[in-house]
Amino acid sequence: MNWVFDENSPIYRQIAQMIKNEILNGTLAPGSKIMSTNEYATFYNVNPATVQKAFRELVETGILYKQRGIGMFVAEDAHERMSFEFRTRFFTEVLDPIVDQARQAGIPLEAVIRYLRSKEDESP
Repeated sequence: MNWVFDENSPIYRQIAQMIKNEILNGTLAPGSKIMSTNEYATFYNVNPATVQKAFRELVETGILYKQRGIGMFVAEDAHERMSFEFRTRFFTEVLDPIVDQARQAGIPLEAVIRYLRSKEDESP
């Protein structure tokens, strides 16, 4: 299978993000063993060194851990770490610009909050 990668980001980062997404959506549970470097390389049709670079990044951030001679596993607290990271990024990358734009437009933050609450009521 040839996977289509985004050309705007390094492939190893995209592979790391795919593994993170599988952890966040529960496909990869804490403590579960993940595919080997060669299995990922074959699956995504990439060089094994690219997968190793993705693994190295995930190990350095504590998302995965290696058991010598056995394989690579999802850290027990990986989901919590990534949820915290996601929330932090959401506030800084999504909400902070909205707050800045609201201030520039003279929209009181209470009006923004009321709007967000009205959207919450609309959700299924």
